Amino acid sequence: MLDCLCAHFPRIPAEVWRDRFARGRVLDADGSPLDVTTAYRRHLEVLYFREVPQESELPFEACILHADADLLVADKPHFLAVTPAGRFVEQTLLRRLIRQTGNADLVPLHRIDRLTAGLVLFSTNPATRSRYQSLFREHQVDKFYEALAPALPELEFPRVHRSRLLAGEPFFRMAECKGPANSETHMGVLARDGPIWRYALSPVSGRKHQLRVHMASLGAPILNDPLYPELASGQADDFGAPLKLLARRIAFTDPVSGQTRRFESRLTL
Repeated sequence: MLDCLCAHFPRIPAEVWRDRFARGRVLDADGSPLDVTTAYRRHLEVLYFREVPQESELPFEACILHADADLLVADKPHFLAVTPAGRFVEQTLLRRLIRQTGNADLVPLHRIDRLTAGLVLFSTNPATRSRYQSLFREHQVDKFYEALAPALPELEFPRVHRSRLLAGEPFFRMAECKGPANSETHMGVLARDGPIWRYALSPVSGRKHQLRVHMASLGAPILNDPLYPELASGQADDFGAPLKLLARRIAFTDPVSGQTRRFESRLTL
């Protein structure tokens, strides 16, 4: 198994894998630690804990707004990823909440961008998880965002923006392409404050970077967006200039209780 992992992940040295085996960080499908001498066999399912050496601490804290037997609602700050990815593993909302609550069964029901702040819902109970996941899959959740962006006095609001979004260049950016629309956003204006307006954005679909691309395509990129309409030079986070996008409110009919659920962020732009 060691040889297999070294071949599959050539950038990770063998001594790193030996250390992970020794610390019980390489598991089988049942969650039992594998030994470094475990023989390779086809279709063996192997799980491992991805680790980032010298991961930087992010100086922002999330707030738990609600928690019950089935749901947890967190208010995520800017710059904090929801789940482990790239250079962030421990410094993610999921891993922080697991440590804070002691609930290893936490699973996010949806995602928002790392640079976006606001509400994120988590399933706390595997027995009811699929019922809540179906709400998002079947577009039965109303999501409301606020954004600060340049004024668009030449356009009529409210409006609906539809387009086809596909992976662009570089791979982490999205781009509008020709073809049938696969994304839809309802747009309104909350306040017309001179050259900068406060927009209300309600995504019907949940494409990656959807709100950011749609606003940029109208000629009003969200303030402090390092990816749209152009890729900013340098990839270091500027904590003093967060993306002015907030997942403000979320509402739905609870599939377990039948009650109307409505949660609102305490954060502001």
